[in-house]
Amino acid sequence: MWRYFFGCKAIWRQLAVLLVLFQLSWTGEYYRAQGAAFHGCSLDLDPSIWSLPFCNTTLPIWVRTLDLVSQLTLAEKIGQLVNTAPAIPRLGIPSHEWWNEALHGLAYSPGVTFTGPAYAATSFPQPILTAASFNTTLWTLIGQAISTEARAMYNLGQSHLTFWAPNINIFRDPRWGRGQETPGEDPLLTSRYAAAFVRGMQEIDYFEERNTYKGPDGGKHFFTHDQTSRSDSENHEVRSMHRLKTSVCCKHFTAYDMENSDGLDRFHFNAQVCKQDLEDTYNRPFQSCVEEGRATCLMCSYNQVNGIPACADYYLLTELARNRWGLDGYITSDCNAVELIYSAFNYTQTEEDAVTAVLDAGLDLNCGTTTADWGLSAIHQGKLSESTVDRAVFDLFSVRFRLGQFDGDLQYQLYGSLGLDNICSDEHKELAIEAARQGIVLLKNQDNILPFLQGDIQSIALVGHNINATEAMLGNYHGSPCEYITPLQGLQSYTSVVFYEPGCLDILCQDVSIAAAAVTAISYADAIVIMVGLDQTQEGEALDRASLLLPWNQQILVETVANYAEVPTVLVIMSGGAVDLTFAKDNPNIHGILWIGYPGQGGGQALADILFGHHNPGGRLPVTWYPESLTQVPMTEMRMRPNTSSGYPGRTYRFYTGEPVYEFGYGLSYTQFVCTNLYGPDKVLIPSRRLQQCYHNRRASEDCLKGPDDDVTCDNTVFQLQVSVTNQGVRRGSAAILLYWVPTDSGVDGEPLKQLIDFQRVLLDAYTSAVVSFLVSPCDHLISVLHDGSKLLHEGIHSLVVESTFKNELVHSLSLIVG
Repeated sequence: MWRYFFGCKAIWRQLAVLLVLFQLSWTGEYYRAQGAAFHGCSLDLDPSIWSLPFCNTTLPIWVRTLDLVSQLTLAEKIGQLVNTAPAIPRLGIPSHEWWNEALHGLAYSPGVTFTGPAYAATSFPQPILTAASFNTTLWTLIGQAISTEARAMYNLGQSHLTFWAPNINIFRDPRWGRGQETPGEDPLLTSRYAAAFVRGMQEIDYFEERNTYKGPDGGKHFFTHDQTSRSDSENHEVRSMHRLKTSVCCKHFTAYDMENSDGLDRFHFNAQVCKQDLEDTYNRPFQSCVEEGRATCLMCSYNQVNGIPACADYYLLTELARNRWGLDGYITSDCNAVELIYSAFNYTQTEEDAVTAVLDAGLDLNCGTTTADWGLSAIHQGKLSESTVDRAVFDLFSVRFRLGQFDGDLQYQLYGSLGLDNICSDEHKELAIEAARQGIVLLKNQDNILPFLQGDIQSIALVGHNINATEAMLGNYHGSPCEYITPLQGLQSYTSVVFYEPGCLDILCQDVSIAAAAVTAISYADAIVIMVGLDQTQEGEALDRASLLLPWNQQILVETVANYAEVPTVLVIMSGGAVDLTFAKDNPNIHGILWIGYPGQGGGQALADILFGHHNPGGRLPVTWYPESLTQVPMTEMRMRPNTSSGYPGRTYRFYTGEPVYEFGYGLSYTQFVCTNLYGPDKVLIPSRRLQQCYHNRRASEDCLKGPDDDVTCDNTVFQLQVSVTNQGVRRGSAAILLYWVPTDSGVDGEPLKQLIDFQRVLLDAYTSAVVSFLVSPCDHLISVLHDGSKLLHEGIHSLVVESTFKNELVHSLSLIVG
């Protein structure tokens, strides 16, 4: 073989082939041809294939999906129930990798590769920072940008179209290593983020296909989620099959927010959660993800919930997600979660039992190989029915059809024209910087030392290991970024004289021998920026923190530099989770504090723009910053509400009874915003408590009044609250206006101290005003969740609190008359 390869003719042949491949790869055509391998029903196939009904694009998607499922053998069906779904050549069905990551940009994952014409993708800030903007429009724009780049990379053969993001678990404990991936601790904020991001990613075609399926139709069956197949003679509910730009998966359902703490890990943890907390905290974002965002996937989590593995819980997957919320898509397990049901939890006796348990519960896809390895055996043993498998296969292929994967070659697809020019575009790179600008939170500005004025600051000293950060700015679940603008580079664009000394060798800062050089450097500067914090060696997947303090000697470095300095000194914290900064908050030599999360590829520019006043900070903390004393509370304690008898302080701003370092929603500006109440009702009439109870429990209560849903009008009661927001300062700026509900003293145990019910972000020039309107639905926003998970609206005085900048509050009280 080697002789042949090195023969004269063979050499020229190989060179010619390489030249052609080089030319094709340079133009992207080679990768477009490779991308065609992702598409079914290509005209290049045998006519006997593309003439089948499932290739007929004029038919409704559910009809095409049913036809494809009917063409498969049992073994082929079983083979499709894993994340790496194999091709079925006899039908021209391409392989598909379901596991693709896009948390804040396309990321390294089994289905995404950066080896091709697209060697990078825009890396936006981690969601924890993006959420701090309190800007739903921004979240949608980011989703749209990511999905555009995803479609372009799909067309180039470098990505698939099913993405397992966003992570919308509640950031309950600041030690959680994956909290950086989430929008924070508040159910409403997280719910709004989920809906906005999902809608941006999927860009559902609102020219809906609405088809009522009524047999007979050739012996096909519509696969329902009550583990039965309805007969052809039945009337079936209208099922909408919307076209998708990408498919998005909200994770991890549910009560998952612990990696490895208190002697337990996420693979063995049984989350003990009361119905009250499930209803008003843990499940709310997932409900919004499905109902408002219309996500096409949920991922069930590793942990058990009250003794049942989440991926084997029929109530969670079928009764709640499918039947109550209306999930139209598929449910996947977290990776290897099905195998853990047998091996870690010992919930089943055999692998076949584990496969049967999850599929019967409503799972469709196993990230892993357990269903492929043991599915046939489960059927042969009579444990698993083929109709259940059919249902799962239908759910999976219906999503692929909605993505256009069986609509033929690229030129026939809705987004087939997207390509290399749509990746790392100037527009997307600027959006990444703007997202960081809007999210960065100003925590301290003593004597209005910020912003720096370029004329006054001729030189600046930069201290800390994060000053020249690159990959650390991205956080986790990232890909190859389009560019890096480090903090050092960003600040160099504002002042030409920069003294840079890291002060520590690495994030642990165990060796402070080089701190003396940092002290020397600050002697020559007009201002000092100290940049420390965390990275993925301190918090991340499978890694929870044990402490809320800065790692090792970082605090010593900060205090040494600040106490020696005689010029304005600003501390910048890069982290996902909260840090106890009491020492810096109380130190008069530290004049300013900024939190920048993990700001993404352009984070250095965003930071510099804020420090020098090119952008006015408007971010607000999406999590409570607790003192170190919170670490005395076990992470495995899932209760949200405090317990006075045991001294348990509760979780999040809604229930925490201790004194935080910084409150949820805290954030300063370079200007001053003032709110005044313009309009709001004094009294609101609501239907009786009996009707409320019946409305919220009508499926279970025999005492409820009989009649159509229209007889119960509680959820239709809406009133408007108008607030005038005025920028009283000399600088243009944006403010997040937060509307909280402060419950009436109803005697219900466990009502929140206050609860966010709406927010808007407004941009105002100096000395200008705007009217902000909030729509308040008492039966959505002013509801108490009881111990059994039911909801009730109490009559009495309810207060609405508006916050623009921290502690600038307006209280509007109204009386609810129930009866």
